[in-house]
Amino acid sequence: MQVNVKAGDEAALGRFWAEALGWGTSVEAPGVVNVEPVGFAWPDPTALVVDVVRVPDPGTVRHRAHLDLATTSREHQAELVARLVGLGATPADVGQGEVPWTVLADPEGNVFCVLEPRDVYRDTGPVAAVVVHCRDPRTLARFWGEASGWGVHEASEDLVRLRSPAGVGPYLELVRADDLAGVRSRTHLDLLPEPGADQAAEVARLRALGATEADVGQGDVPWVCLADPEGNEFCVLGAPPRPA
Repeated sequence: MQVNVKAGDEAALGRFWAEALGWGTSVEAPGVVNVEPVGFAWPDPTALVVDVVRVPDPGTVRHRAHLDLATTSREHQAELVARLVGLGATPADVGQGEVPWTVLADPEGNVFCVLEPRDVYRDTGPVAAVVVHCRDPRTLARFWGEASGWGVHEASEDLVRLRSPAGVGPYLELVRADDLAGVRSRTHLDLLPEPGADQAAEVARLRALGATEADVGQGDVPWVCLADPEGNEFCVLGAPPRPA
C-alpha cells in the first residue's frame, strides 16, 4: 500500500515531505517523486511510501484523507511543528477546536496532523496513520482488509484501525464522518501488487470485492483507477518484477 499526493510542483512538494519525514526521494517517472526511507526496498511493511504526483490542476478541495505524524513527547511535538513551519507548512483550521494535536497544511494546502504522543503509535515510524473519513468504518474495513491483506487492530462504530499483518509500520484508520457529500481529496491510497503479480487479475479481484471503475481524467496510464465501496478513489499500480 502507498499514499498518493497530488501536486502542482512535485519536486518542491516531494522535498518538503522528505524533510518532514526524514526520508529521501527518488524520481520514478516524469512528474512522479517517491518519498521513502533511505535504503527502502519494497515490499517493506515498516513504511508507506508517499508518491507525489504532478497533475495539471490539483485544485482546492475538502480533505477526505490525510496523514497523521507521530511524536514521542510533547517537546518532540512542539519541535516538529516548529520545524515543519520552517519548511513551509502553515497552521490550518478544519473546525478541530481545542485538541491536543496540531493541524497544519503543507506548501500546496494538503492538510495533515502532528499528533501528541500516544502509546499506540510508539513504533510506527514518522507516519502514525493514513486517515480516511467514511460513513461506515466497519463495512469499509472489510473491503480494505481484503484488498490490502491488512488486519483489524481495533474496531468501534466510529473508528477501525488496520495494520500490516507483520504488526509494524503505520496504520490505516477509517474514521466515521457524516458530511461527505461531494467531498474529494488530493490524497488517496494506491495498491502495489506483489512482485510478479498480474495487474489485471488484481483488478478483477478488487472488483469482486466491491470496487468500481473510476474516471479521474487519467487518460492513457499504466495504472488502473478504481473506487472503493464508498467512492474513495485509489489506483492499482503495475507490479514490480520478481527479484532475479
